Amino acid sequence: MLSISVIISTYNRIDVLPRALDSVFSQSDPLTDVIVVDDGSDDGTADMVSAKYPEVKLIKQQNTGVSAARNRGIAESKGGWIAFLDSDDEWKPQKLERQIICIAENPDAVLVHTNEIWIRNGKRVNPMNKHQKYGGRIFRKCLPLCVISPSSVMVKKSLFDEVGNFDENMEVCEDYDLWLRICASNQVHYIDEKLIVKYGGHSDQLSAKHWGMDRFRIEALKKIIAQQNLSKEDKRSAVHMLVEKANIVASGAEKRGNTSLFECYNNLADEYGRKFVD
Repeated sequence: MLSISVIISTYNRIDVLPRALDSVFSQSDPLTDVIVVDDGSDDGTADMVSAKYPEVKLIKQQNTGVSAARNRGIAESKGGWIAFLDSDDEWKPQKLERQIICIAENPDAVLVHTNEIWIRNGKRVNPMNKHQKYGGRIFRKCLPLCVISPSSVMVKKSLFDEVGNFDENMEVCEDYDLWLRICASNQVHYIDEKLIVKYGGHSDQLSAKHWGMDRFRIEALKKIIAQQNLSKEDKRSAVHMLVEKANIVASGAEKRGNTSLFECYNNLADEYGRKFVD
């Protein structure tokens, strides 16, 4: 039997965290431990978890961001597999069961993710084609944007020893950065069942707090391009994507009259464009 640790990082989401936790404890398969990392909440989250979910391992820390919170959960976990759940999302009851079956059928698996249902501002919406999920060697499919949802993932804990944890210097797109590092040298497995519900549209989402998300993806691309384990074809694809995103950011800066930002990303596109041509 697999040993599975669930990690939920949360910050001031006392209204929705119970929904996430209830979905964890409604799973059809048992868990090794359930960890909630309270990342500096001041809305009574810790008291609520202690009172209503005494079986949860509660970790309280100063607000240091989602990456640091998830990394703290990984360090404190006991399971050989890690399942993340964002505190505003929820799992379907068979989510972990389906992933356990997938791993049993694929003993070489290191990461299994699933399809999802999207709720935006209280209404169900259909993801766009660019959000299509895949299994296999998907590094190049991961380059445009994040195509693996953290709430859907079950990942072998030992994989973090190989590729590193979430980058705590990245305010957003930290998941995009990690999936690039994982998919650069590993295939992933995908279950085409809608086993999680992702809720969006609320103002406290990190993506709503930061403009120009491609700026953060560019930093992740710079890191992965510098790695030595990329194939020649994957590296060329990553450089091509960086140039494309740098040109997009530069174009936006030029339209807004931000000369310094335009020059920065225009020069970056030229620099990596030359590398791509070479």
